[in-house]
Amino acid sequence: MSDSNQRLIAWQMKTDTSRMKETLDALRPEMLEHYKAAVASLCEMETKARQTLNAAGVHTIMYVPYLSYARQLYKLSRQQGISGESFAGRPAPAVLAAIRTQVFDAAPPTP
Repeated sequence: MSDSNQRLIAWQMKTDTSRMKETLDALRPEMLEHYKAAVASLCEMETKARQTLNAAGVHTIMYVPYLSYARQLYKLSRQQGISGESFAGRPAPAVLAAIRTQVFDAAPPTP
């Protein structure tokens, strides 16, 4: 395609937003169901983590780092499929270990 006009036409066809919209519209229902399931699972995990923190007497101002830790474990276990010794990682403080065992039902690492 040496003609610049032909290249412009090809680019316009390739970037036609109505085609992209049709594709996304077709995929959207399945994407929405997948997102709903992911959000439900994440919210369930966060609720369990908050219950664990509450039971351990952790002040609410400290929830952010603990929930961040829980989300990292969630990401490792769900999105990356990591489990076993790799998932357990290095020893964590008592509350972090409680989240690991009570929310994710993961055993502590073996020495």
